[in-house]
Amino acid sequence: MPNEAGIPQQIRCISEHNWDIPLAHKLMVGRGTTMVPSMIWNPPIGIAADYAEGAALLRDLLYAVGKGLEDDVEFAECVAKTAAHLEKQQAKYFVLETGEIVSMTDDDPAESVRQLVSKHIPDAVANAEAAIAGRNDDWLAAVRADWQKHFASFYSDALYFSFPG
Repeated sequence: MPNEAGIPQQIRCISEHNWDIPLAHKLMVGRGTTMVPSMIWNPPIGIAADYAEGAALLRDLLYAVGKGLEDDVEFAECVAKTAAHLEKQQAKYFVLETGEIVSMTDDDPAESVRQLVSKHIPDAVANAEAAIAGRNDDWLAAVRADWQKHFASFYSDALYFSFPG
């Protein structure tokens, strides 16, 4: 996990998503969530969390969403690609780099990340947990109707940033 002393030497990329932080990424950093120094940006705007628990939550929600999309080949391909990449890139922690997204507004980036950690990520986790348990059908239906927005990210092995020495 990144800390004031430095950044990890081994970093694996999971995915990138354009223009926002999708539900999948919020769930991936939804267990043991904490703000950490960014590995790319100067402000402390990274978010770290437990990898195994975040990946399990995402897989469980994908399964619940899929119960209404059994005939959607594109969704099935997205789930398979996501699961394979999560399996391949296993680590102890997820680190979500938020810099590009939180810098798109005039808001204070660190405050935006504090809001993500204290409100938006816990809200996403609570909604997902309730949907998985069968207690949030309206939310689940909305996610299912717009699944590309929430889950269709660009999965890659490569990071597009250079890290110091």
